[in-house]
Amino acid sequence: MSKKEKGYNVVGRLLTYTRPYRGYLVAAMISAFISVLLTLTVPVLIGDGVDCIIGQGNVDYAGLLQVLIWLGASVAGTALFQWIMSYCTNVITYHTVKDLRIQLFQKLNSVPLRYIDRTAHGDFISRVVNDIDQVSDGLLQGFTKLFTGVVTIVGTLVFMLMANVWVALLVFILTPLSLFVASFIAKNSYKHFRGQTAIQGELSGYIEEMVSNQKLVKGFCYEEQAAENFAEINGRLYDQGQKAQFFSSLSNPSTRFVNAVVYAAVGLAGAVSAMAGHISVGQISMFLSYAQQYTKPFNEVTGIITQLQTAFASAQRVFAVMDEPVEQPDAPDAKVPDGCKGQVEIQKVFFSYDPQRPLIENMNLDVRPGQRVAIVGPTGCGKTTLINLLMRFYDVNSGGISIDGTDIREMTRSGMRSLFGMVLQESWLFSGTIRENIAYGKPDASDQEIIAAAKAAHAHSFIKRLPQGYDTVVAEDGGNLSQGQRQLLCIARVMLVDPPMLILDEATSNIDTRTELLVQEAFHRMMEGRTSFVVAHRLSTIRESDVILVMNQGHIVEQGTHEQLLEKGGFYATLYNSQFARAEAGE
Repeated sequence: MSKKEKGYNVVGRLLTYTRPYRGYLVAAMISAFISVLLTLTVPVLIGDGVDCIIGQGNVDYAGLLQVLIWLGASVAGTALFQWIMSYCTNVITYHTVKDLRIQLFQKLNSVPLRYIDRTAHGDFISRVVNDIDQVSDGLLQGFTKLFTGVVTIVGTLVFMLMANVWVALLVFILTPLSLFVASFIAKNSYKHFRGQTAIQGELSGYIEEMVSNQKLVKGFCYEEQAAENFAEINGRLYDQGQKAQFFSSLSNPSTRFVNAVVYAAVGLAGAVSAMAGHISVGQISMFLSYAQQYTKPFNEVTGIITQLQTAFASAQRVFAVMDEPVEQPDAPDAKVPDGCKGQVEIQKVFFSYDPQRPLIENMNLDVRPGQRVAIVGPTGCGKTTLINLLMRFYDVNSGGISIDGTDIREMTRSGMRSLFGMVLQESWLFSGTIRENIAYGKPDASDQEIIAAAKAAHAHSFIKRLPQGYDTVVAEDGGNLSQGQRQLLCIARVMLVDPPMLILDEATSNIDTRTELLVQEAFHRMMEGRTSFVVAHRLSTIRESDVILVMNQGHIVEQGTHEQLLEKGGFYATLYNSQFARAEAGE
């Protein structure tokens, strides 16, 4: 697809979002058309008024009064219809942008996690907020100006042709000069505005990374290097923005020069025609006004060229996300599971994030209902990947995973995921009350259920000590709570849902030893009769598991109980002696 075709595609797609508000669009167009026509009658009336007072002692007061009345009505009508046009345009713009932003956010919830993982989160924020704002300020609002400009150009030519063909043809002949100037500036500025928006997304992503990880930045004394990296990206943004602004800044003086040429040509031709007796002095005044009105739309279009080019590039970035393939949809006959026994089978599973780098190869596992399965192994061995596959955050490349004999791909994603309760090492809380955060997975939970879950997670005591208790507002990402408190709330969230199966990925890693023992007791009660997968290095969890899976380089190299694996003296025993034995000695 050529650049021109892509441009038409972007504009066409934007216009599809205005369909629900086409009534306002029609009203805006009609109002713009009427206001332009009324504006074009003003020079005619002014010319007639001038002709009424030409000549000493030859003033037509009655005719002048009638002209002034019509002139006042035209000006008032122009103001009224311009207000209606502006109102309708604002309604269309803000509703359309609202719909576009909602659809983009919904798209982010439907794309595969693979796409989310490989894209800077700050860039997503830039597209949802900044780029859509640019679309609002540029293309959508500029559309009405373009329509008004076209009507003004055509209407002005028609009125001038009706008054004097030769002067009108002179203006028409000079038109390509304006078009050439506008086209030259647009072509040269667009590529720089497109690069500018891309670098803005990169800069937003870098700022988000640095701000969200300030403790690490300061802890590793990375401030100077971070500032240098920021300066490098900001420098590229400056260079690209400077070039874009340079070309766009040419628009106003260039079009003003063209306007001056047209105005001078019309004035000269009009004067010659008047001396020859072909037109009156009032008509000269009319033609000079039309010369300004005719060139004004070119001025406006090139004057907003910065917004238009930025908006065009921003719209392409927004639609680039819209065009990403969505997560593979559920099968038409997908089942919604109604509870489960907890039997999990993994059969001949192959999976890799990168086809060139195999990770999990020919994995087989049979977990009986109610078993507690611990997953251990060195970093990068595939522990978290196995959890991703169980939750179907990623689909296997080949093989299959089944629950109670049903392949998870034959279930709806939401239904299958509701069978698991998951607590991750990285706790996530949103800006809301403690009560709302605990009830995230069960919004209709009663206060008694929420408090019971908090007590089970041993979070009730610290919650009661907070200023507003369960109504205390949590700052963004839980910034006003300790890491351990945030983790306890995440555990309480899972305990409230009370799922048939559990996934605990280092769930107690951020909790002090005393609280951990209490939470482990709660987990043990919760895991009774439930199939549980636990990624952990804590001795208590590993020792009491029914089976321990020892993973290395994407393979299950050993499995058995803690005692069996120690007696075997294999890879697990090596891990235990190098890591767990030292931890045990520390205890």
